Amino acid sequence: MKNLYLPQLIKIEKIETLSPNVKLVRLKKRLNFVPGQFVLAGLWGYGEAPFGFASSPFEKRYFDLMIRKGGAVSSAIHSLKKGDEITVRGPYGNGFPLDFFKGKDVLMVSGGCGIPPIASLVEHLIKNRKIFGRLYLVYGAATPDDILIKDKVSRWQKSGVEIILTVDRPTSDWQGYTGLVSELIEKVEINPLDAVAVMCGPGPMAVAVKNKLKPLGIPDRRIFVSEERKMQCGVGKCQHCVTGDKYVCLDGPVFNYDEIEKNWD
Repeated sequence: MKNLYLPQLIKIEKIETLSPNVKLVRLKKRLNFVPGQFVLAGLWGYGEAPFGFASSPFEKRYFDLMIRKGGAVSSAIHSLKKGDEITVRGPYGNGFPLDFFKGKDVLMVSGGCGIPPIASLVEHLIKNRKIFGRLYLVYGAATPDDILIKDKVSRWQKSGVEIILTVDRPTSDWQGYTGLVSELIEKVEINPLDAVAVMCGPGPMAVAVKNKLKPLGIPDRRIFVSEERKMQCGVGKCQHCVTGDKYVCLDGPVFNYDEIEKNWD
């Protein structure tokens, strides 16, 4: 029987600064995962923390994590370099219901560091572009320097994803939008009768976006939220990730909106 708690050491193939406090960590191993799932990654002596996959699920040589510097674990990982090793266990949780998305318009909304699972989803959608409808990504960051997908925007756009970027504090050369992602939903042209919405970001962002989607006719059951929450065991034993009557690690981290409403951190 597989030991669900047993971590494996994986070598860092690449580590790259994406923003002042976020690094991309590329790990040299193939893991089979569904966009929206997560791993618990860390270092001996520091512990571990949950991180969503940020790369294509079709990539056979490596997988990417985007790690924001904050606590002890992420700060320790930020100090590493190419060739060092970190511990990884998983993948855990339920990813996005990809079969349900087939044939539908897909609106993806992300704020702050909520982009990793959305980025992985985008890679899946463009790999299978012909079986989905219109694709939109509305992504907001604090400043232009905090946008974590700068190297992906052009390729995604050429692959059929309409991308709308906004920031809270623009620079003098910023050419995108300024303000909340929720205020840009009106710029999206989707068929609300045959569309799904996917979100990952702060709770207030999700509430504001949902309030914009409801008048369009997109019900809560077609709005999917990737919930970020403190996790430790990953298998529903420690209760650190309980939200309402749900375990994020087992029942999520992807939920229908009506399953997780009013349970934001």
